[in-house]
Amino acid sequence: MSQNAFDWAQWRLRRLDEFEWALDQALSLQAPEALLAPMRYAALDGGKRMRPLLLMAAAEAVTGLDTEAMSAAQRQAVLQAACALECVHVYSLMHDDLPCMDDDDLRRGRPTTHVQFGEAMAMLAGDALQTLAFELLSADLPGVRASTQVAWVSRLAQAAGAVGMCGGQAVDLSAVGQRLDQTALEAMHAAKTGALLRAALVMGAEAVQAQASALELLDVVGRDLGLAFQVIDDVLDATADTVTLGKTAGKDAANDKPTYVSLLGVDAARSYAHALADRALAALRAGGLVHAPALQALAEQVVRRSH
Repeated sequence: MSQNAFDWAQWRLRRLDEFEWALDQALSLQAPEALLAPMRYAALDGGKRMRPLLLMAAAEAVTGLDTEAMSAAQRQAVLQAACALECVHVYSLMHDDLPCMDDDDLRRGRPTTHVQFGEAMAMLAGDALQTLAFELLSADLPGVRASTQVAWVSRLAQAAGAVGMCGGQAVDLSAVGQRLDQTALEAMHAAKTGALLRAALVMGAEAVQAQASALELLDVVGRDLGLAFQVIDDVLDATADTVTLGKTAGKDAANDKPTYVSLLGVDAARSYAHALADRALAALRAGGLVHAPALQALAEQVVRRSH
């Protein structure tokens, strides 16, 4: 992809400005301050925002319009879905950091929510973010069909639940100290990490009433990108430092977790991630979407990122 034809950095800044404003509005709740403070602390502290960016890029790829140029109804639908998806992701990080899970005290370069607010409030705040996600998806959204909102709720529930993220995390916890083969490792991470990334692309397309063929294409692309993202996560945990990552480095090896690095080695794991991203890019280029440069750039960023 020619960087002269598409300014990735500028696109990212514009979309993040839109998204951060929308998420702040979604978290301006009439809730007890003891609960709201950790919710906002965890959700509004930045991060890569990969899932909402993918969702927004998918909507643009289908419509051929930047989000600023979409109708007010389309733009609201896209941002609402993006906020819901990020709420689920943030809740999962809050619970993942708890002492009963990964027991981490650093996230995105600062103390984890349970260190800052206590375990009980971190757990409640995570629960509240999870339920807020479904409140956002089922809210009154002019121009969005009820059937689309039902599809959103079902898709996000499956991606986050027992056959998705939670199921993958359960396998991950059970697999400590074991050596999984590549098939088992991919099944675990397709659920734990890949499911939400895959849902991001399809939900973005659904937000702008995409055709079934576009949904099918983006689901395939999301499958490969979700897995590539996890492979690079494993590589970075083994090769980057804590300051760069914003979280404790080297925890996978310290906790004897099965990873792509432990299975394949650093170089082979990185090569595999690039192969997955290349396959996703090839599908995008062959898929006939109206306007996919942002989505192509994000696919490249999945494997080029440093944290």
